[in-house]
Amino acid sequence: MAYQAGGQRSQPRPVPESLEAQAYLQDYATLLEALPFPSVVFDHRWDVVLSNAAFETLFNEVGPHPTAMPGDNFLRFVLFHPDAGAVLGEHESSWCLPMLAHFASAVEQHGQDRGLQSIRRDIAQDPIMEAAYRQGLPHWIRAVGPEGVEQDGAVRPLVHPDPRWGRTDCRIIGETPKTLQDMGYTRMTLVLRETRPPVAPRRTRPARHGAAHLRVV
Repeated sequence: MAYQAGGQRSQPRPVPESLEAQAYLQDYATLLEALPFPSVVFDHRWDVVLSNAAFETLFNEVGPHPTAMPGDNFLRFVLFHPDAGAVLGEHESSWCLPMLAHFASAVEQHGQDRGLQSIRRDIAQDPIMEAAYRQGLPHWIRAVGPEGVEQDGAVRPLVHPDPRWGRTDCRIIGETPKTLQDMGYTRMTLVLRETRPPVAPRRTRPARHGAAHLRVV
C-alpha cells in the first residue's frame, strides 16, 4: 500500500507497518493536497511516497516510461526520462548535476541499497552520463561549491503545461518535519513564480509650448 494525494500510483511502494505512522502519512497527504504548488515526499532512493495534484499536473504531459515516471522515482525521471528536459529547464546544469551530486552522497551512506545500486548500474550503461558522474561531477561540485549543490532555496527553471505559469522559475523548498525524517523521508516543494507580461513604457505627451521632451519618472 502507498499513499498519493493526487491519485493512484502505478507501482505501489511499501509504507511503515505502524498504524500510527500510516495515519500520519494519510493526514500528511491531506496537507499536501491543500498546497497550490507541486510538492512531493520521497525516500532515500527518491521513490515517491506522497505527491499532490499540483505535482501531477506539472508532469501530466510527459510520455510513459517503464522505470522513470516522476510519480514513481523522481531521480530516475530527472536522469533517464526523455521528456524531463521539456519540463525541467536547463536540464543538465540545473537539475541533473545537482541530483547526481545528491545521488553520490546517498551511495556513500547506503552503498549496499539495491535500489541505489540499480540506479548506479543504469548510469553506468549510459557512456555520457557515466562520464558526467565520474569525471564531470567532481569538477562541477568544486566549481559551484556547497551552495550550488544544496537543493533547499535553489531557484531553477521549469516549463509548466499551464500557460498561466508557462516558462518560469521555481524555488525549491525543503521542509521536512521530524516525523518524516524519522521515517527516512524527505519533502520537496516547488514554489512557482508566476510570469507576468512586461510593463509597457509610459507614453509622455509633448509639452504645450516648446519642443517635445522625455520626462524621467
